[in-house]
Amino acid sequence: MEIAVISGKGGTGKSCISAAFATIEKNVMLADCDVDAANLYLIFNPSNEYQEPYIAGHKAVINYEKCTNCGLCIDHCRFDAIFYHNSKVTVSEISCDGCFLCSRVCPENAVDMLQKSKSRMYAGSFRNGKMVYGRLAPGEENSGKLVNIVRRKAKQIAKDNNLDFIILDGPPGIGCPVISTITGVDKVVVVTEPSVSGYRDLQRTLEIVKKFDLDCSVIINKYDLNEEMSVFINDKCKEFNIPVAGCLPFDVNVVDAVVQCKSIVEWNSELVISKKLINIWNNIIS
Repeated sequence: MEIAVISGKGGTGKSCISAAFATIEKNVMLADCDVDAANLYLIFNPSNEYQEPYIAGHKAVINYEKCTNCGLCIDHCRFDAIFYHNSKVTVSEISCDGCFLCSRVCPENAVDMLQKSKSRMYAGSFRNGKMVYGRLAPGEENSGKLVNIVRRKAKQIAKDNNLDFIILDGPPGIGCPVISTITGVDKVVVVTEPSVSGYRDLQRTLEIVKKFDLDCSVIINKYDLNEEMSVFINDKCKEFNIPVAGCLPFDVNVVDAVVQCKSIVEWNSELVISKKLINIWNNIIS
C-alpha cells in the first residue's frame, strides 16, 4: 500500500506526522518526496547504501580561450543570465535556464552546456525499515522529475524487501512535485491546520486530489489552537464527502521529540497525540 502525506501549505506538521506513521508500523518503506527541502533524514539518519546524481538540466559555461567578448550571447539571453563582469562575458549559474540559445548563437562556439549534477537521490536503511530521499541542489529545477525517481526507487526497494507499506512524505502546495507524489497512490492524507490560510490551501489541495479520484482523508493538526475553525473545516469536509481521519492537539513534546531525532510516537507513545496518531494510522490502513 502506497500512502502519500501532503499539505496545502508548509508548517502544518506534515513531516512530523509522516515520521510518526513510519515508526508505528514495523518494516516500512519511507520516501521523502519533498526534494526541495528534504528533512526526514535529519530525524532518522539513514545509512547511505546507494546514491545517484540527478541531472536537473544544463548550465552555460564560457570557454574564455575561445570567447572574444562580442556580447552576442548577452543580447540573446532572455533570462538576463549573461552579462559583462570585469570586462568579461559572465554567466550567472542561478539565473541560467539552460535553454542552449547562447551556445547556438555564439560565432566562436565558446559556450559549453554542462549538465547540472549537484542534486542527489539517496537510499538506505533506517531503524524501522528502508528510506529513500532526494535533495535538489539550490537553483536546480525539475523537482517533479526527481520525485518520480525517488518513488520508483522506493517501489523497487519495497518489492525487493517484501515491505507492505510505502509512506510518501510529500511537498507542500499544489505544484508539479505534489502531482508527482500523489499520482497512482492508494491513499492520500492531507494535513491542515485551523487557520484561514490553512483552510484555503486545503481547499485547493482537495480539488487537485479529487481530479485524480484518489482515496483521501484529512487530518486537522493543532486543532485546539482554534477550535471554532477546526469545527468549520470538519463541517466543510463533510460537505465534500471527505472523511476527517482525526484531530491532533498542539503538543510541545513534538518539538522535544524532533530535537532528539525521534518521532513523537517514539518519544512517548503514551501521550494523547501519540495515541491519536496510532488510531489514525490504523484507520487509514484498514
